[in-house]
Amino acid sequence: MSSGEIFIVVFLTAIVMVSGALIIAWLLAPRSTNAQKGEPYECGIPTRGTSWMQFKVGYYLFAILFLMFDVETVLLFPWAVIMKSLGGAGLLCVLFFLLILVLGLAYAWKKGALEWK
Repeated sequence: MSSGEIFIVVFLTAIVMVSGALIIAWLLAPRSTNAQKGEPYECGIPTRGTSWMQFKVGYYLFAILFLMFDVETVLLFPWAVIMKSLGGAGLLCVLFFLLILVLGLAYAWKKGALEWK
C-alpha cells in the first residue's frame, strides 16, 4: 500500500468511528424535556440583572502566560530525553527557545501582567 492509500484508509476509518460514536450516543442518551433544563446554572440562585459582564483583560493575559509555560514544559521533556544525541546544535536551539520565553516573561512582567490589582 502506498502512503496515500494508507492515509485514505485511516481518514475514512476515523470518520466512520466518530460518526458511529455520535450516532450511538444520540440513540442511547436519556431525554428529558424540562423548562429548567434550558436555564443557566448559577448555584441554585436566580440571577439578578443581566448575566453578561466583562472580565478584566488581566485574567486572559495570566491564562496565556500559564499556557505559554505549560507548553514550554511539554516541549522540554522530550528534548531532555534525547539531549545527548542532539549535541551542541540541539543545546543552542533549546537555549534560543528558552531565551524567547524569558524575553516574553520579562515583557509581561514589565507591563504588569503578573500583578493582581
